Amino acid sequence: MPLKAIYGLYPDPDSAQRAVNSLRQAGVMDGDIAVASSEPFEEYDFGKLHGPTAMPWLAALGGVLGGVSGYLLASLTQQAYPLITGGMPIVPRWTDGIVAYELTMLGAIIATLLTLLAGTRLPDWREQVYDPEVSNGRILVGVLDPAETSCAELDRMLLAAGAPQVREFVVHAPTKSELPTEGTAS
Repeated sequence: MPLKAIYGLYPDPDSAQRAVNSLRQAGVMDGDIAVASSEPFEEYDFGKLHGPTAMPWLAALGGVLGGVSGYLLASLTQQAYPLITGGMPIVPRWTDGIVAYELTMLGAIIATLLTLLAGTRLPDWREQVYDPEVSNGRILVGVLDPAETSCAELDRMLLAAGAPQVREFVVHAPTKSELPTEGTAS
């Protein structure tokens, strides 16, 4: 199924926010609104369309799991292969703490990285809505996969919010003849 979007390019964040507000008032869901800019605008609502992230909690959970597994790795290894060392305990807490600390950090880092990749949907090789004017400071606000019957109304709303023109973005899936065949280089 081809990706289709109708979008406007806005010169400033205030007009982009007006466009997002008018799309929301028209009943367009936040997941169907596409916003792209060359700089963050965190003080505007359109910069927070996707809500808060669970990354801190997942990083803490990864750290706890890493710490517990590090302690268990060190202590169970020492119990499985006991070395008598002159009256010291078989499982010394201080040295096991070093291994637990290192695996706590490793667990937190891996959990953070995996959460980042999943939250940003990386790697994502699908076509994304983009216009080269975004690199020149414009803010793209559009609607993904709009219904054919609502395209004229969306055009009107995006123009009323301050876009100098409204554009369409369509990506067609390759046809069978466009796909590489075996034995040919692409």
